[in-house]
Amino acid sequence: MNLIEWIKQPWPWYVAGPLIGLTVPLLLIIGNKSFGISSSLRHVCAIVLPSNISYFKYDWKRELWNLFFVSGILLGAFVTLSFLANPEPVNADARLVAQLSEYGITDYSGLAPKQLFNWQALLTVRGFIMMVIGGFMIGFGTRYAGGCTSGHSIMGLSTLQLPSLIATCCFMIGGFIMTNLILPFILSL
Repeated sequence: MNLIEWIKQPWPWYVAGPLIGLTVPLLLIIGNKSFGISSSLRHVCAIVLPSNISYFKYDWKRELWNLFFVSGILLGAFVTLSFLANPEPVNADARLVAQLSEYGITDYSGLAPKQLFNWQALLTVRGFIMMVIGGFMIGFGTRYAGGCTSGHSIMGLSTLQLPSLIATCCFMIGGFIMTNLILPFILSL
């Protein structure tokens, strides 16, 4: 097996988990006590919109590493999509396939079901709720909670921050409610 084939394979939890966990001590060693993606938008706005808004008046250069991190995520996504993408359909569990087929979702050729996420679906009630309202709610929730799931659940919990424990518990409860109660209703629209 060559390197490209090895990279394409799913990494086991006992490799990926410790690698994610090692980011926390690394960030603490270099002097950063925050980790996450959601604050990057604030940094970009502070750079490109030099204004008199107090929210954007801070030393964004101190957080420049975070923009490199986000740029790496975007570059990694591009490289993966361009060179490492698996052309096979997503191998979903048979129970999930049966349940989603009740809602007319049968195309698993991409990373997301094409019946849900495309330009035509955006113009439907179901698509608008899932893409526009859902995106707004994620952005609002991220700002309201003071960070995203990666920031709270990885960095915040590992540094024993009570707000991160509360936020992570709320993320999980919200995910369970959405998946089991709200999503079936939206999919049936």
